[in-house]
Formats: sequence, structure tokens, C-alpha cells
Amino acid sequence: MLTLQKFEEATEIVKKITQETKLIKSSYFSDLTGNKVYLKPENMQRTGAYKVRGAYYKISTLSDEERERGLIAASAGNHAQGVAYAAHKFGAKAVIVMPTTTPLIKVERTKSYGAEVILHGDTYDQSCEYALKLAEEHGYTFIHPFNDLAVATGQGTIAMEIVQELPLVDYILVPVGGGGLAAGVATMAKLLNPHIHVIGVEPGGAACLKESLARGEVVTLPDVNTIADGTAVMTPGDKLFPYLQQNLDEIITVEDDELIVAFLDMVENHKMIVENSGLLTVAALRHLDLKDKKIVSVLSGGNMDVITMSSVVQHGLIQRNRIFSVSVLIPDRPGELVRVASIIAENQGNVIKLDHNQFVSTNRNAAVELKITLEAFGTEHKRAIVQALEDEGCRPRVIRTSL
Repeated sequence: MLTLQKFEEATEIVKKITQETKLIKSSYFSDLTGNKVYLKPENMQRTGAYKVRGAYYKISTLSDEERERGLIAASAGNHAQGVAYAAHKFGAKAVIVMPTTTPLIKVERTKSYGAEVILHGDTYDQSCEYALKLAEEHGYTFIHPFNDLAVATGQGTIAMEIVQELPLVDYILVPVGGGGLAAGVATMAKLLNPHIHVIGVEPGGAACLKESLARGEVVTLPDVNTIADGTAVMTPGDKLFPYLQQNLDEIITVEDDELIVAFLDMVENHKMIVENSGLLTVAALRHLDLKDKKIVSVLSGGNMDVITMSSVVQHGLIQRNRIFSVSVLIPDRPGELVRVASIIAENQGNVIKLDHNQFVSTNRNAAVELKITLEAFGTEHKRAIVQALEDEGCRPRVIRTSL
């Protein structure tokens, strides 16, 4: 069971390997929401995520014989690295089954902690099925990523640290995938102070816990679709469900577009890289109808590959109208391109890309099309540039931006 005694034990044990992740007061989000907002930066944790807590505590509870048989886990990311690192600290063999689609950098990081990596299957479910098969064949001890009470206890040490540092915390926001982190944090928080409100945050495209809580039983979604890959879970843990029912006060769902905005918020205002699942609690801050409360957002991890990062930044700039595209129609005569460029320059726009299409009309003298992608300071600046083009007879039309 998830008990205060076990949480206290786990807190002391995980201190052996965790990095201190002190709360960060966020002036930006505090001003934005009218609350006192603090960030729990588990993205700065060893292995880049909170998962190492649960993995290490779980392995500490195993017998010598169970560890000597070797450990096995299935994961495409944070759990893989957590188990690999924790196993290395205990001197145990670790086998990690990862989907064949796992980015090379995550495979190499997992190997760097001494684990044997096996690539199998296209999805986590296929990898997990194969890992369980190998566990049965070789006698390995399987370490589940979330549906395990010892793992959840290790994750709950986050709540202990939050309350020790901020005893009068009012709300804790925690990301939800399978429910291990949420169950541990919510149960620990309520044991320490039943007045603390704990809110779980799920991606809208993978809200398995919200659906399960609404029905009063564990539900499996037909599919999931979200950029928050670390929380793209179809079924919450059945061993954890009673604790989630009892201790979570609310579930908030956020959409992928909100995570993109949250990524930019974190980079620009806190100079931190947080992966999409870790941004759930940041995006959820805009959903809260609260004032003058002490709120902690748990940033669960920061393992994000550079290509994904680049894509999120570009889409975020487009969402905020910092980058936009406009089509203008101009006569096909010398000097028109310069005229349009001058209008943009006078209004402090910066051209990123230009496409000159002379064949938009059979009458080239009547009109040719310029597709222009520009940088702007934001929505108001974008409107000013478009209006200036309109005033000069360029017939601007905002179009979908493609970078």
C-alpha cells in the first residue's frame, strides 16, 4: 500500500541518487495568473526526468536474488533511462526493450548507463509484450513504468520535497499518463496535508484517466493522439486507480496547441527545455480560475530531441503571429517588388521567404502573386503590416504558413 511510512522510507532512499530540484518561483506565471506559481523542475533531474525516483526505489525493494536475475523494462524514453541508471547504481544487469522507432539519441543514452538495449516492435505495447516474454524466458524481474505501487511510492517523493520546501502550498499540478506520478504525488500530499488540492493534467488526445474517473472504472481508450508522447497512454494503471479516485481533486485536459505555447513560455521566460508531457502543468495554469494561491507545477521531464524542439518552436512562433505568411497581388512591372519590400520594411517587418508567381493569372500585366513569409513582434504588429499593404493597394491575404 501507499503509506506514509513507505513514502518516508523512499524519500531517504532516493536521496542517494537524485539531484536536488529546488522550487523555482515564476514571476511570469505568477503575474499571468494572479497567483504565486512555483515550478518543480524535474526536467533537471538525473536522466532528465522524475522516472529515476520510482525505478531506484522499486529496485531497492527487490531481494538480492531478484536483482541478480537481471532487470527488464519496456520504454521509449524516460523510464528506460531511469531503470538503466538505477540498475547501474545497484550493479544489476538491465535489459531495455525499446520500439524500433525510438530516436537514436534516446537509445544511446540508455546504453550509456550500461543497459542492454533491444529494439523490437513499432509501439510501446509491442515492446512491452516482448519484454514480458523475455522476462518469462530468462527469469528477469520486470519493472513496470507506472502500474506498480513501489514505483508510485518513489515518484511520490516529489510531494514530500514540495511540502518540505513550501509547507503552505495550496495546489499541486501533476502530469498524468498511466498514473504512477499522479498517484504517488496525490497520495503523499494528502497524507501530509489533506487540504492540499492535487490536480492531474492530461493531454486531450490521451485522457484515459479522465474517462476512467467519469465511469468509475478503468477504461481503455480506442486510440491516443498527442505530441505529449510520454503521457500517450491508453489505459491507466489498475493498481493505482483507487488511489487516484481517492486523492486527485480534479482532472484538467489540455490540447497540443497549448503545449506549443507553453514550450515558448518556458524557453523565453525561464530558459529551460521541458518536454511536451512535462509542459502539461504549465499549460494548465491558464485553465485555473484561482487568485492568490500558492501553486506548484511539476515539470516531469526535459528529454526532447532537437528535431522535435525545432518543430515546436516554429509552430509556436506561427501560433503567436511572430511568423506569418501573406499573399499579395501586384502588377508585373519593374519596381513593384521593391515597393512591397519597402512597405514591409517601413513597418519593421522582416522577410524570411519570398515566392514570386508570375502565372497566377493569364494576364500578367493585371497581377502576379507574391507569397511572403515574415517575422513580426506579435498579433498587433502583424495586423499593422497587413493593413499597410492594404492601404497601398497590394490586396493582402493571410495564408497558411509553411516553413
